[in-house]
Amino acid sequence: MATVGAEKGNVWTLALMVTSAAIGGTLQYGYNLAIMNAPTIFIQNFINETFLERWDIQLQDYQVTLLWTIIVSIFSLGGLAGALIAGPMTIRFGRKKCLLLNNIFLMAGAVLALTSRAARSFEMIIIARVLVGINAGISMNVQPMYFGESAPKHLRGAVSLSSAVFTAFGVVLGQVVGLREILGSDSCWQYLLASNAIPGFIQLLTLPWFPESPRYLLIDKGDKEACVDALRRLRGCEVQTSELNEILQEQADNKGMRPSRPWELFTDRSVRWQLISVMVISSAMQLCGNDSIYFYAFYVFKEAGIPEDKIQYITIGTGTCEFTACILCNLLIERKGRRFLLMGGYILMTGWAIVFTIALSFEHIISWMPYMSMTCTFTYILSFGMGPAGVTGVLPTEIFNQTARPAAYMIAGSMMWINLFIIGMIFPFLVSELSQYCFVPFGAVCLLSALYVGVFLPETKGKSLAVITSEFNKLNFKGQEEKAEVQYQLGEVRLSTAL
Repeated sequence: MATVGAEKGNVWTLALMVTSAAIGGTLQYGYNLAIMNAPTIFIQNFINETFLERWDIQLQDYQVTLLWTIIVSIFSLGGLAGALIAGPMTIRFGRKKCLLLNNIFLMAGAVLALTSRAARSFEMIIIARVLVGINAGISMNVQPMYFGESAPKHLRGAVSLSSAVFTAFGVVLGQVVGLREILGSDSCWQYLLASNAIPGFIQLLTLPWFPESPRYLLIDKGDKEACVDALRRLRGCEVQTSELNEILQEQADNKGMRPSRPWELFTDRSVRWQLISVMVISSAMQLCGNDSIYFYAFYVFKEAGIPEDKIQYITIGTGTCEFTACILCNLLIERKGRRFLLMGGYILMTGWAIVFTIALSFEHIISWMPYMSMTCTFTYILSFGMGPAGVTGVLPTEIFNQTARPAAYMIAGSMMWINLFIIGMIFPFLVSELSQYCFVPFGAVCLLSALYVGVFLPETKGKSLAVITSEFNKLNFKGQEEKAEVQYQLGEVRLSTAL
């Protein structure tokens, strides 16, 4: 009975901690992306009215579109800033406290968005989007780190993957709240933009009751007693000696070492392929075209004959599809492994990109092709949720040690946000220049990503950091190992000849 109770305590404490952190964490990323679709026309009208009131100037359509593009894409630049300051914040304040302090940016942005209409200032919306972007950038880096360091080894992947599940849930929630019947109307758009404060309040009320990352407490702060207490609370039972010894071993390995800076990782040969892998996978997550297919979905559904006033309801299905896929990936990651899901997801996306291109090419020739395009929209998002969406955020926690981990997340987050900004800028031009072939570049990215994972990325499921590092060292020191082996063999020959 004691064992059963311990297992329940383990599951419930971890589950509640994950929920508390993620509601005010990665959920915000998905939510703040989704809520910007519904009020597009209303905010564009607000910008035009503001210019008329201030300077008696009627903006041209392209000028309004430019200002709207700035409002939307400035979120990515805020996210980049958040990713860059996340590392120093986690080192100084710890994982949990960093997530709590992160709500300062969120609340300030929510207040600006809420009061922007009364103040007749679209500039306040731009600043609000920057602040909310910083909040998302910090949470996207810190939350997977917090989860990965707090979970037991056999649940590490599933717990870390919860970040992606809540991101997808944030997308669905944002799509639902953005319906015209709720907050997606002309009279309520300022409340829609400020509604992201509610998850932040929930996190502020609940997260302080949960412990800090055990690894941070022992390795960074040197507080073994606090680490053991955190482990006991998170596991719901007495601490296993093997788990504590593993953390103590990592502390011994990192003793006297200060946290790495991002630029130092680029010159450290011992983490060369870990860093390349994180940069490639983080970039591919945005360059694969999943976010672009959300924007393209309106056109696809319209061509399939769905009335424009009903498309907003169908669009919720795209977010629900990714949410469902992330849950399924969460259930499979500890059975199938990270490498299988990551490579399989990109291979499927490559196939669907090809089918999607064919369907778009023949949609005006064959009557049922628009329905094929609509099917590809859902299957593409489903394939993304099954692998890349969840596994990408898990990797830095598993392949870097405690001193390099914050810097690795800074680099991974920076690559993600920079590429998100680039895709947001160039996708309209891809559509106009390539037309029905606009998803060919995305298919190529998916294919190359699958090849990279298959050739260079080792499996990390259920392995300790020491084992994973030894596998990467075969790549990091490949030339040196071969040279040493040759010298050793030659030495044996000379010795035997002399004898």
